Amino acid sequence: MTSIKPSFLWMMYRCGWATKSGQETVLTVDIGREGFEWALRYACLPGYVPGANADRADWQRRLKRSPTRIQWDPERDLRLRALPCRSLQLGPSGEAVRRYADEGTVAVRDVTSLAHEVHGHVRDGGLDTVRRLLPEERPYPAKTDRLSGSRP
Repeated sequence: MTSIKPSFLWMMYRCGWATKSGQETVLTVDIGREGFEWALRYACLPGYVPGANADRADWQRRLKRSPTRIQWDPERDLRLRALPCRSLQLGPSGEAVRRYADEGTVAVRDVTSLAHEVHGHVRDGGLDTVRRLLPEERPYPAKTDRLSGSRP
C-alpha cells in the first residue's frame, strides 16, 4: 500500500522535514483529476463511523471491496503543530495503486531540497520567507457524492 497526502506541511510532519530514516527523499507526484476522483469515489473509511454507511455490515462489505482507504489527519502549521482542520489521506491498494502509477501520474518532482530550505527558514524564524516558498494548496472542490459518504 502507498499513500496520497496532498498537504505539503502534513508530509513534512510525517517525514520530519526529510530527515527521518527511510524518508530522506520527498517527491511530489502530480496526478490527474480523473484518477483522483476515481480513488475518492471508491474509497472507504478504515473504521466504522455511524452515518457514513447504512450500518456496520454495509461498511464491512465496502471495506472488503474498496481499493482505497480514506482518512482525515490534522493539518499542520509551519512548526508542524496540529491545526483544527483536517487533511485528506488516501491509501490506495490493488487496482487503485495500478491506476495511480500507470494511468494517473502526470509528473514526479524531487522536493527534498525545498523541504530542507523551508525547514531552515522555520528553524531560523524566517516565517515570511517560508510562506513564499510553500506550494500553493487550495481546498479541493469535491462533492459529497464523489466521496461515497466517507467525508467526515
